[in-house]
Amino acid sequence: MAQAWAFFLLALFSFSSYVSRIFLCSRNGEGSFLCARAPEVPSIVSDRYRTAYHFQPPKNWMNDPNGPMYYNGIYHLFFQHNPNGPQWGDIVWGHSVSTDLVDWIILEPAIEPDTPGDIKGCWSGSATILFGGQPVIMYTGGDVENHQVQNIALPKNRPDLYLREWTKAGNNPVLQPVGPGMNPGEFRDPTTGWIGPDGLWRIGIGAEVNGYSAALLYKSEDFLNWNRVDHPLYSSSASTMWECLDFFAVLPGSNGGLDLSAATPKGAKHVLKFSEDQCDKYMIGVYDLERDAFVPDTVLDDRRLLPRIDYGNYYASKSFFDSKNRRRIIWGWTNESDSSSDDIAKGWAGIYAIPRKIWLDRDGKQLLQWPVEEIDSLRRNEISYQGLDLEKGDLYEIKGVDTLQADVEIDFELTSIDDADSFDPSWLLDPEKHCREAGASVHGGIGPFGLVILASSDMEEHTVVHFRVYKSQKEYMILMCSDIRRSSLRQGLYTPAYGGFFEFDLEKERKISLRTLIDRSAVESFGGGGRVCIIARVYPEAIIDDGKAQMYVFNNGSTTVRVPHLRAWSMMTAQVNLKKG
Repeated sequence: MAQAWAFFLLALFSFSSYVSRIFLCSRNGEGSFLCARAPEVPSIVSDRYRTAYHFQPPKNWMNDPNGPMYYNGIYHLFFQHNPNGPQWGDIVWGHSVSTDLVDWIILEPAIEPDTPGDIKGCWSGSATILFGGQPVIMYTGGDVENHQVQNIALPKNRPDLYLREWTKAGNNPVLQPVGPGMNPGEFRDPTTGWIGPDGLWRIGIGAEVNGYSAALLYKSEDFLNWNRVDHPLYSSSASTMWECLDFFAVLPGSNGGLDLSAATPKGAKHVLKFSEDQCDKYMIGVYDLERDAFVPDTVLDDRRLLPRIDYGNYYASKSFFDSKNRRRIIWGWTNESDSSSDDIAKGWAGIYAIPRKIWLDRDGKQLLQWPVEEIDSLRRNEISYQGLDLEKGDLYEIKGVDTLQADVEIDFELTSIDDADSFDPSWLLDPEKHCREAGASVHGGIGPFGLVILASSDMEEHTVVHFRVYKSQKEYMILMCSDIRRSSLRQGLYTPAYGGFFEFDLEKERKISLRTLIDRSAVESFGGGGRVCIIARVYPEAIIDDGKAQMYVFNNGSTTVRVPHLRAWSMMTAQVNLKKG
């Protein structure tokens, strides 16, 4: 039985009817219509939906992160930005700087469309620090013929601590989409450069060649004049175009980062990351120096099986090597999930996920991610619970923190693994579908268990982040879901049930961790020590109506789940748009 601390559901009414009200109230015919809609919907134009510690410019549109780098004690973040409105168009490179990845100074745009090689737009690219400490940006531009070409920009005044002004190379565009089978409208997003064993610089560029996806490889002595290698870094017939490429080295079991241009330690692997199908996917393999090619450890027949950087609302990520702390950090774009008309009314659209440290697990099979430790500086007013036992039907309220701006860390310990339901490998093709079918109201052997957050007092609005445990032939598979289908009573929102699977050795370790960062309209979760990450956007009316929300930990599985440790903090507001001078 649950202890005295537990908020036992039967104290209100039966578990089935209560959970139906919490998790199954529906406006679209998916379940019983139990939730009465308020007669008046508060306007979405509210500062309460703006995030408090996720990066976003003061106003207007933002999409892909570009050219992040650490240079002379300063973190630089460039971003695709429309300075004229909250919709895509008129794209420039916005520019912000920071010393701690938390508070940011907003600067004037670094790159704007004003030359033949970028007159149609200054699109995504990367920053590279050359020998002698010379930063250089390579970015995609839209030329006068609407072809995608590559351009170079250099700091106008290197002694300027913030590198406010950038000058474009006189020989721009330095690369054009020429060659057999090239699609001139699908040639973009150059990677950060790296040095090969021959001393030449290399970059990869996403392209469509003969109808297939390719990471084209180019070489240069001076980073200004480039030649295409006669074979791609890697290519695939499984899709037609990869964009937002990233290529970097990792060392299995080491959470430190590697500089791709430095000597690669023995046993290192390489990661080729790309964006397609509205998500960021990756392959792990080796960079064959003799062939000058990426060789994946595993080639999957179905691209739906490729692992993702994030299983939620996350795209166009870009990583960089942080030489200060010897780590690799990745940034990713999270779009709004409301309507374009809502964005126009609000005057802003787009945030970035929390910058994450990214590394390779000990087995060399999966990338792990975790919020950079600097974010912890925003924590205040810690609360903690120990030794909670959650039986089937238990729901326990977490009090004492700002539930709209919070950081929650929980360990879930399984008292038994005997009742795990059988795993169906076909679920890997569409984990979101399985999260919809196996929602938090559906009883399981082990799970669902997790968090209910941003819940209204009547439970008509809520978001659920939860786990289920399955037994496959060789190992245990954990399903992590971030279900936002009931996150808001507001109409016209995109509210899916995001989800992803990860392997877990429950024979050795019975604790499954969850960390969830709640930031008003952003919910960012890390499961199993960062094996699965899911960020979502939500717009509960309760945030505007009441200015508050409830948070619970729960279990709806047959197996008792123990919570040996639960810690939560209120999060302060970061200064993400300070103005300098």
